[in-house]
Amino acid sequence: MKTSQRPSGVEQILKFYKGSQILLALQKLTQKPMIYALARRDVPVSSNTHLKIQTDSTQWPNDLKEIQPAPDVFLSALGTTRAQAGSFAAQRAIDYDLNLSLARTAKESGIKTYVLISSAGVSSKSMFPYSKMKAELEDAVMALEIPYTVIVKPGLLVGTRKDTRLAEAILQTIAKSLGMISKTWLTDWWAQDVDVIGRAAVAAVLECSEGKRKEGVWMLGPSDILRLGKDTSG
Repeated sequence: MKTSQRPSGVEQILKFYKGSQILLALQKLTQKPMIYALARRDVPVSSNTHLKIQTDSTQWPNDLKEIQPAPDVFLSALGTTRAQAGSFAAQRAIDYDLNLSLARTAKESGIKTYVLISSAGVSSKSMFPYSKMKAELEDAVMALEIPYTVIVKPGLLVGTRKDTRLAEAILQTIAKSLGMISKTWLTDWWAQDVDVIGRAAVAAVLECSEGKRKEGVWMLGPSDILRLGKDTSG
């Protein structure tokens, strides 16, 4: 792993919009960093957030290059579903190809901390195309050797989301029902709320930027997500 000077704080953050919970967590930071958010549609943002609406996702790497000086941090929760994309090949073009292109551009731009929202239990040897694709993306991103590479690997996503698969919706109902009985013992180990995931991703960014982590790859599993994503506002 190549070494670099450790950043002393987060001044600029680039967020590729696919998950409002991460953006909300970023906007709540007391440091008030400059946030650049790229979205396909208009979304509510705070005064320290620069939103660019870009419907042509093939231009996103160029949009990243145009930000000067380059942000300290890059977060990507970019992804779609096969149903939304129309085919698995079209889904892969976004979930894998575009994500990797953006990660490469982030490295070329000198970004020191890269955060990818992935998924738990994926494998490059999986028989399931989606699981295999997610694992291949993780491997490709790690091979770039961005100084701080954080891969967030939640289980089933629960909470408010605009795009939910039928199978996920059924499992979410089960998770919520079990959570009413005992969230800690029956739900947290396999299903995490999207708000918690968003806070965990941002907390990981802070640990890297404040020198609390060594350079390298940091895999955040469900237990790490729950620890870092605790809501301390109340």
